[in-house]
Amino acid sequence: MNNFNLHTPTRILFGKGAIAGLREQIPHDARVLITYGGGSVKKTGVLDQVLDALKGMDVLEFGGIEPNPAYETLMNAVKLVREQKVTFLLAVGGGSVLDGTKFIAAAANYPENIDPWHILQTGGKEIKSAIPMGCVLTLPATGSESNAGAVISRKTTGDKQAFPFCPCSTRICRARSGLYLHSAAASGG
Repeated sequence: MNNFNLHTPTRILFGKGAIAGLREQIPHDARVLITYGGGSVKKTGVLDQVLDALKGMDVLEFGGIEPNPAYETLMNAVKLVREQKVTFLLAVGGGSVLDGTKFIAAAANYPENIDPWHILQTGGKEIKSAIPMGCVLTLPATGSESNAGAVISRKTTGDKQAFPFCPCSTRICRARSGLYLHSAAASGG
């Protein structure tokens, strides 16, 4: 193996029980919006674990981010973030939820007189700031937890655009939160 240096502005907490330390990663005075998808995080108990970890904090929820997150859905979250003066976003789910939340983080601070789709049309080049965010990853499949990029779809036009801008400040990678392959299957054996 070759020597290398890796610098990423993201703290990664991995393992069983990592969610319990989530509160320490979020500013104590933050107004937090938890984002998630279709509800599997409720069925599996992950959302309850997150809410328990954040007990006593100012927390709101936004569910319904679909696979291939839709701009139209995300703009409802952007409206909520602006109206409720959210200061921290926490994505709980897989890659689509993370991608959608990255867009929300950028769009909420984007000038209100410009359509946030412009963020995607310009590849994120004109983003000046974004709301800080973290994630609790439930399905490590897309790599969204390890990069700053996102892919967003616009149902009304059929467009699909990407932008590379918003990394998570903290990632929680839960052990035993998904399907794991036996080592023989994972190694092609």
